[in-house]
Amino acid sequence: MLDKSSALSTILERLDKLPLGHCLEIRTYKRNRRVLFHRAEENAWNVLQDGFAKDLFENVAPEKMRKLLQNLLRKEFPRSTKIRLYALGPCDPKETSTQERKVL
Repeated sequence: MLDKSSALSTILERLDKLPLGHCLEIRTYKRNRRVLFHRAEENAWNVLQDGFAKDLFENVAPEKMRKLLQNLLRKEFPRSTKIRLYALGPCDPKETSTQERKVL
């Protein structure tokens, strides 16, 4: 689990190191909201927002990822102080609701 104050930089570092085709997921402490990052290309991610709002952002470039992540943290984790971070490995973003999670 991460503090929300330091989560932005930690998540961005993990996304840079994420191999092609792998997923990274962040959830609230209660696990009722999530944001899933899928590395679609070498310099592009697909981001699935599944919580208060449901949305899919496709082919997000690295220079736009920080701004998108800030907005998503503000919308999906407004009162959270801790955020859960999971590495899902190679995955299909549409089939991740029951996938085993490895805590980072």
